[in-house]
Amino acid sequence: MSIHSDIIIIGAGPGGYETALDAAARGRKVTLVNGGRLGGTCLNEGCIPTKCMVKDAAVVDTCRDALEFGVKEVSYEIDFNKVIERREAVVSQLREGVAGLLKKAGVTVVEGMASFKDAHTVTVGGEEYDADYIIIATGSSSKALPIENATADWVLDSTKLLKLEYIPKSLVIVGGGVIGMEFASVFASFGSEVTVVEFMKQILPPFDSDIAKRLKQAMSKRGVKILTGAAVKKIEQNENYEIVTTYDVKGKEESIVSTDLLMAVGRKPNLDGLALEAAGVEYSPRGIVVDDNMRTNVPHIFAIGDVNARMMLAHVASFQGVRALNAIDGVNDDIRFDVVPSAVFTNPECGMVGLTEEECKSRGMEIETGKGFFRANGKSLALGETEGLCKLIFEKETGLLVGAHIMGPESALLAQQCCDFITARRTRRDIEQTIFGHPTLSEVILSACR
Repeated sequence: MSIHSDIIIIGAGPGGYETALDAAARGRKVTLVNGGRLGGTCLNEGCIPTKCMVKDAAVVDTCRDALEFGVKEVSYEIDFNKVIERREAVVSQLREGVAGLLKKAGVTVVEGMASFKDAHTVTVGGEEYDADYIIIATGSSSKALPIENATADWVLDSTKLLKLEYIPKSLVIVGGGVIGMEFASVFASFGSEVTVVEFMKQILPPFDSDIAKRLKQAMSKRGVKILTGAAVKKIEQNENYEIVTTYDVKGKEESIVSTDLLMAVGRKPNLDGLALEAAGVEYSPRGIVVDDNMRTNVPHIFAIGDVNARMMLAHVASFQGVRALNAIDGVNDDIRFDVVPSAVFTNPECGMVGLTEEECKSRGMEIETGKGFFRANGKSLALGETEGLCKLIFEKETGLLVGAHIMGPESALLAQQCCDFITARRTRRDIEQTIFGHPTLSEVILSACR
């Protein structure tokens, strides 16, 4: 006999557990199936642990540059065990917090991997659970290139890298996306010799080209070697257990030797073991097919977050969960999934929201752009962080802000401020007539408007 709930949610990452809490607050009886550790990839192997290391790296950079701020004869040594210890403490604290919230909300957490028996029933560890509605939130996992040795034990993905107990002497990172560039920045600060090999013509392919170019220049100054337009053809170990990466650039084959290699070429939806066929749910290797309400072709089954591959960001997963619950409740909302802030926590930091200049041109939009530079910002100069710019994009006819692309201190926060302007449909004139505090980094937005 199966155990009944109003809603079954499969997956306990940000999308899954936050949707479970929301559903419980709406008076629903919720069963949350947790196939790993509460908090999913973001909390345990992604967003949170990497940001802990970003902070560690920033402290190292501050020590290294201490003389600039009037502190001389600073001696420091990186204790990587302490880096690991602090990171795990933060993750554990947050995970325990999630467990406490779920318990307080009355959400039933079932440990194990879920598999569909039919459209209303899943099995977990030999037990059957059925519900009126089912939300799939199983997330994603690291992809690898379709080449020999890409998944060998000695090749790291982001999960394996976070389990390292040492700082690599030299690190080749295959892939110059968000994950690759964040780790490149962190380990360069820790003292690794870092090389990024990116297939596309620019790093951070989704970002505006002006930002990508400037980040490449800034990180190159920090000693990170970045190769773009380079296709990795082969990876192998030599007799000294070093990793030889062979790549093709402009028709010429070259290779680089390193002690470690990170494969960071994107992520794929976690579909294995779900037995979606038993529920009649349509999917492809790209992910589960959903409409704008996150509803699959089976009306009472929804899919949110990385598993539908619409936009692989934790905060998007959470809001897709809200949209799914609203669809179940027959409630309309005004969530703008076309206006999503994102950030790369490199040094310097990058943030963006809305359309890039390239996307505007592909849509045939007439635009105006404005740029503000951190080197002309008083707070930035006081911080000693003057590298970067803020690029704003306005629709020419209406003056509406449609895109913001920023590299520099607190870019993630500044991108969020621009997200607020876009969501509120603010024009260039509106922003120019908004009072910005002084001295603040946000004045770079005002400078770009002017």
